Amino acid sequence: MEIHGIIPAMVTPFHADESLNEDALRQLVNHLIAGGVHGLFPTGSQGEFYALTPDEKQRVWEIVLDETAGRTPVYAGTGAMTTREVIALNKRAERAGIQAVSVLTPMFITPTQDELYCHYIAIAEATTLPVLLYNNPGRTGVHLSPGLVGRLAEHPNIIGVKDSSGDLSLTLEYLRQTADVPHTDGFAVLMGRDTLIYAGLLHGAVGAIAATANVAPALVVAIYEAFIAGDLDRGLAAQNALAPLRQAFELGTFPGVIKSALALLGIPAGPARGPVGALSPENHEKLKRLVGEIAPNHPHSCSTG
Repeated sequence: MEIHGIIPAMVTPFHADESLNEDALRQLVNHLIAGGVHGLFPTGSQGEFYALTPDEKQRVWEIVLDETAGRTPVYAGTGAMTTREVIALNKRAERAGIQAVSVLTPMFITPTQDELYCHYIAIAEATTLPVLLYNNPGRTGVHLSPGLVGRLAEHPNIIGVKDSSGDLSLTLEYLRQTADVPHTDGFAVLMGRDTLIYAGLLHGAVGAIAATANVAPALVVAIYEAFIAGDLDRGLAAQNALAPLRQAFELGTFPGVIKSALALLGIPAGPARGPVGALSPENHEKLKRLVGEIAPNHPHSCSTG
């Protein structure tokens, strides 16, 4: 499958008691599609995959697929600590009707590059779904080297990589190492650091899986659409306009800030699951002002607490 464009890394909305808020999840799907996104990505890092049971993940996928109703592709995060757990999650994703899976590296343990190679090959061999690699060493402590990504890209069922390292030099090496792999649609390199979407596109990335797109989907989409249209000035302007929202991640413990921002837009994303807590009153006010600037014409902008 061809992967491109802006794919929001969706939050998982909860009620105050931390149970899944299915109505809010459906509301979020429609908010994102109305913003022009090119796909949806539930149960990733922003979606608190680490806090969800397999049954909860499957229910999230079912709701997103049902509400999307074929309007855009749906990718699922199926990263886990062990190879066998990823394979089991992928089987669930297949049954649900997911179009592709993104597999984060293991965490806590520190596999060698050869062990990671065997991990991903086993996963790719055990599923009918296309597999995206996912590099996020700041969160996991595990690094996918360019050489490893180049080796894995040779497998016909491993179709791309999301790089959330924030290291543009590393992204460029991923692009260089995978430039000649024998995939019909090429090997998709996707940006995972929202401040680097424009830069990544300039160097050959095909899009981004972006957490900030939960809050400002049309603005993030504008970076990509302007680039594709050849309007580089407009694309850069959109990237610069987005930067403060990504920097606002520092106002609270990940992934709570984006959920708080969505609440300010009238989408009840709820709390993050504990131990992640709410923003301080001071930082909540800072976020409220920022959301008002990023989405000034949203009908619910800054209308809640």
